[in-house]
Amino acid sequence: MDFESGEILYFDKPLRWTSFNLVAKVRWLLCHHLSVKKLKVGHAGTLDPLATGVLIVCTGRATKRIDELQAGTKEYVCTLQLGATTPCFDLEKPIDQTYPTDHITLELIEQVLPQFRGRIEQVPPAFSACKVDGHRAYKLARKGEAVELKPKVLVIDELELVNFDADRMQLSLRIVCSKGTYIRALARDIGEALQSGAHLISLRRTRIGDVRVEECMAVEDFEKLLNGQVPQS
Repeated sequence: MDFESGEILYFDKPLRWTSFNLVAKVRWLLCHHLSVKKLKVGHAGTLDPLATGVLIVCTGRATKRIDELQAGTKEYVCTLQLGATTPCFDLEKPIDQTYPTDHITLELIEQVLPQFRGRIEQVPPAFSACKVDGHRAYKLARKGEAVELKPKVLVIDELELVNFDADRMQLSLRIVCSKGTYIRALARDIGEALQSGAHLISLRRTRIGDVRVEECMAVEDFEKLLNGQVPQS
């Protein structure tokens, strides 16, 4: 593989790693392997630290394809906890408010979900990489500053109910959507539509474009490949 000329690598991002953490690790491994001080490495589509799954990493001149690659349709599987919210709508922050759930039934969920299919408007979460007056929204939010973001138009191609656990009030979904969709914001909006609250307790990106998570490698496997070892399947 010619990493300096440009390669496109598919990784299964580990839980609690930022996308930048993975890119930095790949860059360090490659610079060490190639005995170079610098190498262009970037990713095509950020994943939150508490999300796992497909992260496309480009090296060398292949970084010019990042915009093209991250424009691909995304697929996710996720689980929502109904009846409670957190400031960031996932488990990065503790629960800040609870809501009634006695009225939530499978029938109500099936009535609500169709409004989130197709072309919709979505307000990104305050804890996001969107910019406000030149500053990242999440940096302002972490300082306790008020963040006001404008709604964005996006497309939810598929929104499938996978499972509803009425005892735990947990809702599992499969989502196929356009670039720029915040699944945390979708969880927030579904909770509100159910006249309750919701936040993500798990999120996995299973596809970007034609790249499926089954094709992706762990960082440890990439390190073994560079060292001439065959990763265990």
